[in-house]
Amino acid sequence: MGRADARRARQRGARRSTKKAGIRRFFTWRKVLGTFLGLCLAVMGAFFVIYWLVPVPNPNEQAYLQSNVYKYSDGKILARTGKVNREIIPLNKLTKEVQHTFVAAENKTFYDDSGVDLKGTARGVFNTVTGKGKQGGSTITQQYVKNYYLNQDQTVTRKLKELVIALKVDQESGKDEILAGYINTSYYGRNAYGIQAAAQAYYRVDAEKLNVAQAAYLAALLQAPSQYDWEVASPRSKKLVQERWNYVLNNMVEMDWLDASQRAGLKFPEPQKTKAAPGMEGQTGYLVAAAKAELEKRYEVTPEQIEAGGWTITLNIDRKKQEALKKAVQKELESKLDRKGDKRDATVQAGATSVDPKTGHVVAMYGGIGATEHWLSNATRRDYQPASTFKPVVLASALENGAETQDGEKITLKTRYDGTSKRPVEGSDVPFAPENEDDEDYGRITVQKATNDSVNSVYAQMIVDVTPSKAKDTALALGMQDGDGWPEQPAMSLGTMGASTWDMAGVYASFDSHGKKVTPSIVKAAAHKDLPDGKVQIQDGVGDRVLSREAADSVTKVMTGVVRNGSGRNAQGDYAAAGKTGTSENNKSAWFVGYTPELVTAVGLFGEKPDGTGQVTLTDTVNEGRANGGGVPALVWQRYTTDALGGGSDEQFDLDVPDLVVDEPEPSGSPSDKDDKEKDKDKKKDKDKDKDEKPDRDRPSDDPDKPGDNAGTDDGGTDNGGTDDGGTDNGGTDNGGTDNGGTDDGGTDNGGTDDGGTDNGGTDDGGTSDGVTTGASGGRKPPTTG
Repeated sequence: MGRADARRARQRGARRSTKKAGIRRFFTWRKVLGTFLGLCLAVMGAFFVIYWLVPVPNPNEQAYLQSNVYKYSDGKILARTGKVNREIIPLNKLTKEVQHTFVAAENKTFYDDSGVDLKGTARGVFNTVTGKGKQGGSTITQQYVKNYYLNQDQTVTRKLKELVIALKVDQESGKDEILAGYINTSYYGRNAYGIQAAAQAYYRVDAEKLNVAQAAYLAALLQAPSQYDWEVASPRSKKLVQERWNYVLNNMVEMDWLDASQRAGLKFPEPQKTKAAPGMEGQTGYLVAAAKAELEKRYEVTPEQIEAGGWTITLNIDRKKQEALKKAVQKELESKLDRKGDKRDATVQAGATSVDPKTGHVVAMYGGIGATEHWLSNATRRDYQPASTFKPVVLASALENGAETQDGEKITLKTRYDGTSKRPVEGSDVPFAPENEDDEDYGRITVQKATNDSVNSVYAQMIVDVTPSKAKDTALALGMQDGDGWPEQPAMSLGTMGASTWDMAGVYASFDSHGKKVTPSIVKAAAHKDLPDGKVQIQDGVGDRVLSREAADSVTKVMTGVVRNGSGRNAQGDYAAAGKTGTSENNKSAWFVGYTPELVTAVGLFGEKPDGTGQVTLTDTVNEGRANGGGVPALVWQRYTTDALGGGSDEQFDLDVPDLVVDEPEPSGSPSDKDDKEKDKDKKKDKDKDKDEKPDRDRPSDDPDKPGDNAGTDDGGTDNGGTDDGGTDNGGTDNGGTDNGGTDDGGTDNGGTDDGGTDNGGTDDGGTSDGVTTGASGGRKPPTTG
């Protein structure tokens, strides 16, 4: 090597030595350590700033959205409504074992840690940055924060916020509160948010009834809800979820939360198959709508509060009675209609409300063919006239107010009225001369007879005697609702106002409860976490007395005769019963409202255009000719009541009635029972023809100067109706117990005076001493109902 080469080599070595010395001077251990500590302090400072700058936010909207749960009276779920299938429940509703399954599955150190897992969070951040997807490791507190305060986004920003908020939440909240929030906000698959919805979705039980094996499955499920759903899981996924189920239970044993011997006996609890949540179809929508309306009107719960969710609403609806009512309508009405093939049949609507008179509970309700097909509930609508089901209210008002006839005689059950058809009322400034059913003249008859046959001319005069205003006051006190279509005129005796089956069931329940006002109620309980005490304070359905017992019981006594001998005979069964039929103007509605000591039910038929734009007649729909209240409505009532009472009942009305009801026998040769002695069909056709030539004869006129137009109609002598049977409580004919021969009422409880007839003039088979019969009422076999 030459001198020049040696010099160049020395120079290169010198430069390398100088470079190494410079690097060593820069990367000394002291400098590296100082830099690391500085970075740590910077990170800590930055975290300290972030900790104070990042507040605990308000819960995200999805976190607290819940469904509303509607239940039958026995607790079985009727329906869920709302966008999110969640029902938040407090932690104390769950057993400790169930609580521990979630801790064992997700975070064994939950009760001791600070709410965060720094290592797991760092791993999650790293995997997010490097695109490796989701990574577990978060604590229960962090997962709760993610569900309740944040969202499911996989971003570094969200993970850092999660860490900070979790630390704050752990300091500010108790562990039980955090665990409850986690269990209630997590998604379990099958559209179930929260443990209550999950318990129902997978095991058909409430969360408080979960056992430890079932809870362990739900806890295992949270790792991969869709993958681990047993119904759709692949063989591999089924193996994985079983392994995780075992992992949960083994951890519980390790933590001394589960006895090893108990653990050994547990078997994997296969979930039930998916079942769609009940919708609003059928009667469900009507029941839910009625419950919401009651909460709003009676308890001032706003629609916005209900729509926000979180309600558990238990109804008074009895599942067995509800089913019995649906079957009765199906058998006695729907099976006889051809809704798709016959335009007339398509106009028929039915509604019904059934009430327990001792509590006011609505135990069954029929709103129509289905809430998704006919949205307006026929049980609660008030746009149809109740017709002659209003007449007992008129009688009640007369008795309560001590009203007198135009001759100054106090009105009692023995009072006789002129039952001549088209008889002008006396004592009214508004002329009114209603026509009786089939234009039949009855002569002088008792209140009982007039009620049995629904004689319009008698009740038109009676409402004038008591005054329409007082009759209306009585109606409102009993629970009917005021409205524009309720003029205080004599025509209102025929029920020309609007009313619903709900209203009329309440009115008749007040009769049944001896004059105490009964307010029908469908809501048994309503709970929400934001309410004082967590629930609505439900009011008593039976209130103060609005009618004297004597007046109420007298009305009941009279109406037992309607079922025993009058237009409501199709309602007879193996029970004591009282009731009244009604058929409105132009046959647009037909009613039967009746009751036993245990049950009050109002059934109505309504003629409605298929598009719901107006009312039409029921004539020639469910049967040829008029659709009377004593026909299909009474048959529906009879079938339902029989089933609802388990075939019948021995309970009797407990009546306090000072006056005996006078059941007049028919004069010789007159048709006393229209089922057995039909009028000449040609004569009926002539009458029908006359009616056709005088349209709207039944419509009460807006012009008080046209009394003929105010005739109104009713089913006082329906095809199924009839008059007293000639061997009734009077024990003989009018001449058998005349005013000279004895008292008007024949005297004794047996229905005849000693002189006017034998002691057995009204035998046990003919009627009991209080006018209430059982079994085959009045000694006759109950009518066949198909």
